[in-house]
Amino acid sequence: MSKVTISLNGRAFTIGCEEGQQAYLRELASHLDSHVRDLAEKVGQIGELRLLLMASLIVSDEWREAQGRVAELEDELMEAKGRTSQAEARRRNDRAQAAELFNAAAEQLEALSASGEEA
Repeated sequence: MSKVTISLNGRAFTIGCEEGQQAYLRELASHLDSHVRDLAEKVGQIGELRLLLMASLIVSDEWREAQGRVAELEDELMEAKGRTSQAEARRRNDRAQAAELFNAAAEQLEALSASGEEA
């Protein structure tokens, strides 16, 4: 187990983490700290616990909005896949019809050629 030191509202905290996760935890802490600092500028130093709670709620709100956007994008993707499947089915149908027309035209040409040879 490794340790990483993060900073929130100007105060350092050392926490344990899995090896290789230090940079990721610093990134998460930096994001949370930016919200804490913004709140402290707006409402003042109202206590670490309150600032962390408010910042955590903001981060949770961001997460919820991101979840909603992911769901919207997944729906759009499913619709696009459906349209692609429909277009692919139409393309296959068009190719089959074209093949039938070419076969019919070839048969007519063969029939004309055979009747011309008899004359």
